[in-house]
Amino acid sequence: MEAIGSALQALSAFLWGLPLIILVVGGGVFFAAYSRMRPYRYFGHAIAILRGKYDDHRDPGDISHLQALSAALSGTLGLGNIAGVAVAIGLGGPGAVFWMWVTAVVGVATKFFTCTLSIMYRGPDSQGHLQGGPMYIIREGLGPRWRWLAVFFCIAGLFGTLPIVQINQLTQIMREVVFVPAGLVDPASHFTFDLLFGLVIAGLVAGVIFGGIRRVGYVAARLVPAMVALYMLLTLLVLGAHLPELPGHLWFIVQDAFTAQSIGGGVLGMITIGVMRGAFSNEAGIGTEVMAHGAARTREPVREGLVAMMGPVIDTLIVCTCTALVILVTGVWIDTDAGGVTMTALAFGDVLPGNLGAYLIAFVVLVFASSTMFTFWYYGAKCLGYLIGAERQHYYKYFYTALVVLGAVVSLEAVFGLIDSMYALMAIPTMTATLMLSPKVMAAAKDYFSRIQE
Repeated sequence: MEAIGSALQALSAFLWGLPLIILVVGGGVFFAAYSRMRPYRYFGHAIAILRGKYDDHRDPGDISHLQALSAALSGTLGLGNIAGVAVAIGLGGPGAVFWMWVTAVVGVATKFFTCTLSIMYRGPDSQGHLQGGPMYIIREGLGPRWRWLAVFFCIAGLFGTLPIVQINQLTQIMREVVFVPAGLVDPASHFTFDLLFGLVIAGLVAGVIFGGIRRVGYVAARLVPAMVALYMLLTLLVLGAHLPELPGHLWFIVQDAFTAQSIGGGVLGMITIGVMRGAFSNEAGIGTEVMAHGAARTREPVREGLVAMMGPVIDTLIVCTCTALVILVTGVWIDTDAGGVTMTALAFGDVLPGNLGAYLIAFVVLVFASSTMFTFWYYGAKCLGYLIGAERQHYYKYFYTALVVLGAVVSLEAVFGLIDSMYALMAIPTMTATLMLSPKVMAAAKDYFSRIQE
């Protein structure tokens, strides 16, 4: 098992080399410059869209703008914000957080372009149902000669959307924060607990995902906002107690980003870690979020692009930053060997009375991880449906549910290695197609913005 984890980590490090970083981050910079920063100026209008001002039940699509954003956020908010930030700081030092910020800032423009295309180039699946996602963008927008690129995305998507990180970290925090301290699990021999816990969560996930995307959107629209509010309240309680220290820690993040004193890989190693964790956090340019937004009920592609661009702001610039500051102000990143989600739980446990903080974070992780697992099956099922026919895509649900159990018992290194590698492979077709079709997005944006200003 250790050999598999090491091999996957090596593959991830190879794929997330300088060329891919240039594609993901440089592509985002291009989108921001090409659009003349226009999407950044319309956050107020995006909020109005999100509030339902322009909703029309007669429009094509399956879910509302709010449900589409909630479904997408349920796939990004959670372990990327809680465990991913801790992994970034543990491996790359505080400076890695700065490069997560960079991916989020340029990710606003990336999501505007990719998710505008998700509506603009929706296409029918083998059953005639309208679908969105990078594979349909490629098929409808670039034509048959680029079909291989759509297939490439879908093959990577079958594995990149597996729930193994979520169940792995959920199992870890429940074991190490709740059950081991209570004396219910032997920390030296926990395989049985991990397996049984994985089976229970697999049953919960199956109960939701067999209800389809409408049930996912319904559940996500209720769970995600409530958990974000609770998590933000907890972080504000911790940060409020350290308010005078926050400017210093923020400046330390910026300084460390260009000195890389915390790791041996230098600045490039830190950038790589920050971009990987940023991509895992907000998914800008990866393509998974494009599939969620492609299900939105609208006839205006630009509207969904405006809604989608709010994701990196909420996810990375706000929630991830709060997590990073909690870890830094409590000093757990220096004082503990704990990794992943346990580091974040220890940070809250050090500040809030008794074990209250750790237990509350365990509860938040339970909901966040579950909501992510509710969402990701939809992405993988759409990839399988594109490859072998929509009438057979339901088989992915069984494979997905089984992988919930497997993810509970494998190592953190193995699950992050696999998902990071697949995210890298998914980003290649997503960013390539978006760059090629960016003039179409700009033409649609100019038309839309001229109409709303009339």
